[in-house]
Amino acid sequence: MTEGSNAATGPIIELERATKRFLSGRGEVHVAVSELTLSVRPGEFIAVVGPTGCGKSTTLSLVSGLEPSSEGSVRVAGTEVNGIPDRIGYMFQADALMPWRTVLGNVSAGLKWRGDKVDALAKARDWIGRVGLSGFEDYYPHQLSGGMRKRVALAQVLVTEPHILLMDEPFSALDVQTRALMQDELLRLWQGSSTAVVFVTHDLEEAITLADRVVVMTASPARIKEVFDIGLARPRQVEELRVEPDFIELYKQIWSCLSDEVAIARREAVGVN
Repeated sequence: MTEGSNAATGPIIELERATKRFLSGRGEVHVAVSELTLSVRPGEFIAVVGPTGCGKSTTLSLVSGLEPSSEGSVRVAGTEVNGIPDRIGYMFQADALMPWRTVLGNVSAGLKWRGDKVDALAKARDWIGRVGLSGFEDYYPHQLSGGMRKRVALAQVLVTEPHILLMDEPFSALDVQTRALMQDELLRLWQGSSTAVVFVTHDLEEAITLADRVVVMTASPARIKEVFDIGLARPRQVEELRVEPDFIELYKQIWSCLSDEVAIARREAVGVN
């Protein structure tokens, strides 16, 4: 990840009253997110939680430029987002590995597409080593375990040295033990960098474990209900952290805020169905 201090001044992401509307299949207007106002500093780790379908992923799409806002402002590095900004990495729940490419080919592909053909292989090998997969450069995705594929996907994104890393439930399909290992791995690679991370998750424990701040969103249409500062010391060890009294108290506070929105979303879902 990009080197630097977490104390860097000035936000790298700014949402100001950002709203996104879509037309439904029946021609009705659906408001996905409404009047979001949030800023993220370089080197800051933000986790976003909320009920299923509330618009968490839409928020990432606004920052990445994959979707334009219907109203309000979305700025990256002080510039209004119009298209996909430079130096943004995006990691989805389903990895974006190309099955016909080796591990080395997948990790180096982004650099080659950006024109960095000279150093692409050397940088890719370096990141493959950083995620603990040295020796697997010539393997294909189908030859790897789920956890190993996630490591390749992580290297694939980080090799481009993004200033912003957007992560949409990247570890949700993994088993509990592998997921904890990947959370530790992410923290190890991110710690001390200037890369801003926005991490969407349904798992409140995961959010508290990883983040500097946890953003709680309301039921649809999503608004920011509350933002919690996570004052837990770094570096963090995932499994050790979750049994600490401060962690448990934070969980209770945030769940008290989030649970009402989950209940609202469930009632609305029953009403629709």
